[in-house]
Amino acid sequence: MDNLSPAKRQFPPLYVSAGDQAADRFAFFHIIERLKTQKRTGWVDHHIPNPESISDHMYRMAILAMCTSDSRLDISKCVMMCLVHDLAEAQVGDIAPREGIPKAEKKRLEEEAMHNFVHEMLHNSPVAQRIQALWQEYEEGQTDEAKFVKDLDRFEMATQASEYERNHGATTLQPFFDSSLPNVRHPEVQEWGKSLLAERERLRSKSPSASEQLDPRP
Repeated sequence: MDNLSPAKRQFPPLYVSAGDQAADRFAFFHIIERLKTQKRTGWVDHHIPNPESISDHMYRMAILAMCTSDSRLDISKCVMMCLVHDLAEAQVGDIAPREGIPKAEKKRLEEEAMHNFVHEMLHNSPVAQRIQALWQEYEEGQTDEAKFVKDLDRFEMATQASEYERNHGATTLQPFFDSSLPNVRHPEVQEWGKSLLAERERLRSKSPSASEQLDPRP
């Protein structure tokens, strides 16, 4: 996203139904294309080359959900929840904390976007109601599935940060680890996080220091 002040933050206009349900449905199909093209703001702010899109993030989360061995969870629900949890960002974008938009306002904007998708485009159809219910369940964060998906959100972000460190030599991404892995509560995802940090430490120990990289002497 750009560096506009909160007062000038721009959002895509709301879609207004033309009264043709087929056309409205296709408007939804086209609008969610934005999830493929909008880059995740945190990586843009840290100058990562060609950073992941919002849908890149959600896709890997869905695959991670399939990889769990926790038989208590409704895995199909978790996969679908991964795929809709950031759906509102197709309209409002990936709002970053540095933009200064209060949480209550961010919540309102995302709820407005979801209402537009569900009612103006999908006409409160059964599929629209399912999307809304999954999104709302994640937002409320009370069920085992919602809590698990939130932990996947945290773990996936840390995993991506580790890959940007390894692939692009990024050196400013520690906050992405600090704000994610310590908050993971699901035991299996905690173990994945420990493995990720161990891998990160091994890679760091093998990499030459910045001074060694700059020193041409043997």
